[in-house]
Amino acid sequence: MPKTINLPPAVARDFIRDMRAFFAAGHDTIKADGIAAQQLHLLREHYSGKLRLTDVKEMFVAMRDQV
Repeated sequence: MPKTINLPPAVARDFIRDMRAFFAAGHDTIKADGIAAQQLHLLREHYSGKLRLTDVKEMFVAMRDQV
């Protein structure tokens, strides 16, 4: 998992929006995976290292209580 990713403010807001939608999806894993995959695509535009779907899900969980 990447340590830090510097995101433009609009992209960071989209990340938070998608994180909330990811958790709101509840037990609908297909919907949650789709949200995480969409966010993975957006984050790859701003991060040159290796980034996987699992990394995005881990970021969502790690940041869940911080917003």
